[in-house]
This record gives sequence, C-alpha cells and structure tokens, in this order.
Amino acid sequence: MSNPKRPRTIRRAAAAAALALPMPPELPAAAHPNRGLLAAVAGAVVLAAAGYAGVTWWAGSRAAPAAKFQVVVGDGITAPLDMVRVPGGEFLMGSDHKLAQANEKPAHTARVKAFWMDRHHVTNAQFRKFTEATGYVSTAERKPEWETIAPQVPAGTPRPPDSALIAGGMVFTGTTAPVPDYRDYSRWWSYVPGADWKHPRGPGSSIEGLDDHPVVQVSFEDAQAYAKWAGKRLPTEAEWEFAARGGLSQATYAWGDDFAPGNQQMANVWQGQQAATFPVVSPKAGGALGTSRVGTFPTNGYGLADMTGNAWQWVADWYRADQFARVVQSGQAQVDPTGPESSWDPADPGVPVGAPKRVTRGGSFLCNEAFCMSYRPSARRGTDPYTSMSHLGFRLVMDDSAWATRSASRGGKGDGA
Repeated sequence: MSNPKRPRTIRRAAAAAALALPMPPELPAAAHPNRGLLAAVAGAVVLAAAGYAGVTWWAGSRAAPAAKFQVVVGDGITAPLDMVRVPGGEFLMGSDHKLAQANEKPAHTARVKAFWMDRHHVTNAQFRKFTEATGYVSTAERKPEWETIAPQVPAGTPRPPDSALIAGGMVFTGTTAPVPDYRDYSRWWSYVPGADWKHPRGPGSSIEGLDDHPVVQVSFEDAQAYAKWAGKRLPTEAEWEFAARGGLSQATYAWGDDFAPGNQQMANVWQGQQAATFPVVSPKAGGALGTSRVGTFPTNGYGLADMTGNAWQWVADWYRADQFARVVQSGQAQVDPTGPESSWDPADPGVPVGAPKRVTRGGSFLCNEAFCMSYRPSARRGTDPYTSMSHLGFRLVMDDSAWATRSASRGGKGDGA
C-alpha cells in the first residue's frame, strides 16, 4: 500500500504551471489537494434527552472489555434536537497501529467532558435553511481574496490579476485509466470555477434530490458561520476522535477491527462502492458515486452515523503534524485539549511549513486501501481553512451550558419554541 500521509495541497502543481514555479522532484504518495489552484488561475482557470431514543449497544474491542451503553438522542425539548449524547471520559487518542501514519503517533491518554454531537453530517437541506435565513454566501461562491491565498504559497509568489481570481472549488474529476503512481494528483483533482455547495462538481452539477446528503464544498469559515447561526460549535480534535471511536479502545475502524464484518459494507468509501481502482471513474457511470444519504450505513457505538467515510469533517483545532508527539513530550495532562496555537506541517511541498491549516477528520467516499485509509478514527490531516472541496463537510457539537442557555431563552421549550 502506498503511504497515505496527510494530504498536501494541489496548489503547487497548478502554481508551477501558471506561474513558472519549480516543482519538487518528489511528491508524497497520498497528499490531498486544497484550493491552491486559485493562485494559478491567472494562466489556467480551467486547469484546470425525554423523548430520547434508547438503543442498547455493546461496545467492545480487542483492547477493551464489553460495556453496555444506552444511546441517547435529543428530542428538541429536553435535549438538543437530533443530537446524540457523547458521554465523555478518558481514552487513548491517536494510534501506534501498523497502519498509523507519523502524524497519528504516539497514542496518548486524553480526557473529554460529555457533550452533544450532531447525529450525522450537516445536510444540504440544513445548510440551505441557514443560507435562506441569513443570506450567507459561501467562500466558494465569492471571488477569492489573495490575502487568504498568499500564506499558502511560497514567499515571493506574484499576485495574479484580480480578473484571474474566480469563484469556485476543488473537484475530484478522476481518471479514465490507472495511474502509474499517486504522486501527481493534479490528474484527478481540478479547481473548477462555479463549483460550490449547490453545484459540488461544478456548474453542470446539482444537489436536487440530495437534501439528506452531507453538504460539501464548504470551507472552515462556512462551517463556523453555520455553527454560530445554529448556536453550536465545531468539535475539538479530541472530542471528534472520542466520538468516532464510539466506546471502542484503539479499534482499527469506528466499528471494530474487521473492515467488512460479515461482508457488510460499514461506510461509504471507495472499496465496495467503486468497481475500478482509484482514481479511475467510468464516464458511463457518471464518475465517482459521491456522497451517500446520511444514515445509510450502521451507526457507531454512540449512535453517530458516518463518523468515517462519506465526507471529511472540519474540526476546530489548528493542525500540527507533530502535535501528538508534542503533547506526550510535554508531560501535561490532556483534559479537554483544544490543540496547538498555530499550524506546522513540513510535509507539504511548496507550501510554507507554518501555512494556516485546520484539522479535518474522517475520510470520505474517495478513501481506499491503496491510496488513503483515512476512514480510521485516528487518521488526520491539515487543510487550508478557506478550501472548499467536493468531499469535505462538517458536523457540530453543543455543550450542556449552551443547551441550557438556549432552552432558558425560549422559555424552557428548547428547539421547540
């Protein structure tokens, strides 16, 4: 299997083509594109809780004894609507498994308090309700600002003319034939003008009939705006991983150690969903299958759907490739950790090591065993916070205090006011 390091940006390939920048001789095998094509658009635009639902689940893995857990889903009156109670507790964060990448190591003890988490990704219907209520325009729908691009490209990169900065997003386009290696992913990713959350694959695409699919083509800024409107917040990286594990200690996947127990598909990832080898897609089949309806696959031990697979998810923390090693070296107890104060990533060719990046988790429908196994709960990567992509979405969490404040402000009627 090729080395699925946390993905890098595609920015470098595009910038080299349009701005005559030198390309590094080697690219990491499982890098992941960001919206960096924007800097190159100058010459290559088309480069382009009562009322709780109670479900008993037995949580256990090779590393933890079975424990009976009652899944709790809020009813909107006594607890936040359609959010699941995540009990909190101490757990081993990260992984020392043979599949783990350097940025997932070492496994270390962390503790998080109890919180509520969206049962599934924020959907197209939910995001539409937000935009209709507020008039919000997503980053992919706006003309890009050079000030947000400049930190992601090498110092001295010339500013392209304003006419070259065109609204759009990163789209997986795939290939028609197998690739000899996975180093040049500009072959299957493109910056597509007109791609946004309503047109996730470009102007010719639509989300009609996909109200219950995860919203994608949303940036970190978009997710934050939605969270503020909803009275929620993005989860911390520790909260996300604790929730994704669903009560299992150091299991390989969110559901255990067997990828397909009883030959059952457990998540929307490439293998089992696509007939061809990544990144080959069939034009006759309309390309990659894309996202699936939320809740299509079994929930994890806490009753959360699609914690891995389907679409990547933004979390609150800044990304450092060495963060887990740093916290272990510090010797400080990790109690409700909120991550580092800034980004650091030396494994992204052509991108400054301190370029702003936020953590994304969970993998997507594109992850596969040959190229990217990021559908493991410990897998992590850093992404430009202004990036929007055709396989990147989010879900939110809420603290007890936030719910109490909301309920009180609505006369004790919670979400039902």
